[in-house]
Amino acid sequence: MKLSLIPQSGLLSQTDLESLNALGEELKNAYAKRQVFRTDTEARVSVLNDLKYPTPASKYWQSVREQMVMLDALAALSFDYRRNETAVKRQARKLETLTDELDIEEVKIDLDECEWKRTAMESQAKDRIRELKMWSQIKAELDDGSFDSENVNAHQLVSYTVRFANAVAAANPNSTSPAEATNMYGLLQTALRRCGEEGVLDQVIPKLPDCITKQLKSNNAQLQ
Repeated sequence: MKLSLIPQSGLLSQTDLESLNALGEELKNAYAKRQVFRTDTEARVSVLNDLKYPTPASKYWQSVREQMVMLDALAALSFDYRRNETAVKRQARKLETLTDELDIEEVKIDLDECEWKRTAMESQAKDRIRELKMWSQIKAELDDGSFDSENVNAHQLVSYTVRFANAVAAANPNSTSPAEATNMYGLLQTALRRCGEEGVLDQVIPKLPDCITKQLKSNNAQLQ
């Protein structure tokens, strides 16, 4: 990060310029260690939270999605970087042909802007690689052989049923609208029916919140 690009604009007063210079090393350090994308804690606690992703399989497959989103973003960033580098070459070639001072100044501004963008994109790319590696580590930890890590559909019936049950159990009757409640119960009821049809209720029941299990028993559900 080149802070020296900022004063060249003449935007800052002498007092503000002195303040910027005084903060120079601190700002460079802050720029280097700033959070760009998600930390390991955010990935494990916020993204892969137990309510939405209650099983190792569901956490694994969400990690796959998150990793691929990051890869797509890295690819898009690489194209932007190439365009920026081409712009640098184009502006440098243009600079060689100019004679008017204002035209020269304008091209130099464009080059300085490209340089700032280059630094920012390189920083982003580095942190995207870090997050790709982070999701790889999380996937490796989750992939314990207890679920199908090749077919995403294989885990979803059990995972979604537990997820819907968690949502129903966590719903606040004082703040949940009738429409929201109907949707949640509808999803859970349908998922439970499908579990019975597919013969996987035995995988689901032990994972359900106690209040849901008691409710199902009171409704004479077949919890076999």
